[in-house]
Amino acid sequence: MIQIYSVEEAQKTILRRQALSMTSYPPRLLERTAQLFGPGVTPPQAVSQILASVQANGDDALLRWSALLDRQAETQLVVPAAELHAAYESLSEDLRQALHIAADRIRRFHAMQPLPNWETDQLGGRLGQRVTPVERVGVYVPGGTAPLPSSLLMSVIPAQVAGVKTIVVCTPPAPHPTILAAAYLCGVEQVFAIGGAQAIAALAFGTESVPRVDKIVGAGNLFVTLAKQQVYGIVGLDGLAGPTETVVVADHTARPAWVAADLLAQAEHDVLASAILFTPDRALAQAVQVEVGRQMESLERAAIIAESLANRSGIVVTPDLATACALANAYAAEHTCIAAEDPASLAALIPNAGGLFLGEHSFEVLGDYVAGPSHVMPTAGTARFASPLNVMDFVKITSIVALDEVTGRQLSTIASRIARAEQLTAHASAAERRSAG
Repeated sequence: MIQIYSVEEAQKTILRRQALSMTSYPPRLLERTAQLFGPGVTPPQAVSQILASVQANGDDALLRWSALLDRQAETQLVVPAAELHAAYESLSEDLRQALHIAADRIRRFHAMQPLPNWETDQLGGRLGQRVTPVERVGVYVPGGTAPLPSSLLMSVIPAQVAGVKTIVVCTPPAPHPTILAAAYLCGVEQVFAIGGAQAIAALAFGTESVPRVDKIVGAGNLFVTLAKQQVYGIVGLDGLAGPTETVVVADHTARPAWVAADLLAQAEHDVLASAILFTPDRALAQAVQVEVGRQMESLERAAIIAESLANRSGIVVTPDLATACALANAYAAEHTCIAAEDPASLAALIPNAGGLFLGEHSFEVLGDYVAGPSHVMPTAGTARFASPLNVMDFVKITSIVALDEVTGRQLSTIASRIARAEQLTAHASAAERRSAG
């Protein structure tokens, strides 16, 4: 059952966020970490052990960690091309068609994103920027409680549109055929059956089999996220993904059954997922509560949903729609859905959101699979400053400075003044030599 909260109750409970660097972890996680890594070892310390061993021992460490953590005694890290093709051929025609349509929409959406090289002569000589793709990108595709071929499409295709030459995919051992089929559909040639922190280590450092990459993208479990955090600076990252989250802002026009279905769709991802409804309409809140209970009875992942709804989700009754929008904006959710009479006007009140889904026909599940934008979006409140995965994540900008002689001399005098104010006399000298001719 999903609980109904007042604003004050929600702010003290479900709307309070916990940072990734938390020092308290679920007892079950700590117990398993102690069993595998030793008494008193924390998850960040365990991840450090994994990273160090892969950096030092390469493929041997990958195979050892796969056997220990994934209980997979595989001796083959590389997924052969023939296996990718076979997985694709094994899909039903309906599913193949669905993946092709999704891939086409994702590619067309990202192809519209401008990546301008530009120059100007209005500042003396030539100034501008050059946009070039990152050379090597690693994509992590989770394969835990649910296989996610959509995550592969949503990460690989923007990189391809950007012009990335080398794309390496890692996914946990015994990869699900739909993930391999999605890789085949996208033309990915390097797929490795490696999961968890060891996959991040392989991509960051390189091994005998796995090429080192320049940037790693894709969400994963806590260990994957902690590993990404620890290798940042050695490689670039798309961000640090926390548990997935959806907020719905709804008024009296919303359909309770549809709102409930959207909340349930989010809650089934993970016991740590958040699904929150903000509404000023208490009758709607109560109707959604009833619908959630009714619909949940027929869902396969009801146990996961129940835990998510009990711990991190809820319905918040607000004084008005403006307050609902303010709370949604402060929460800065990964997905913000607006089921209201005038969704566009309410969207203007919510600048902090990974994705905005306007109207009940633009529901978040379509964003997960086929709408077009990548579903890899900022979580844990980072939508305050971060963006969904997009083409710009796979390019880098180089500034071009080619001033003419006159401008160079004029600016040298200005530069030397600033340099001497900073007490950097070598800087000042380099500028003054130019200004003197």
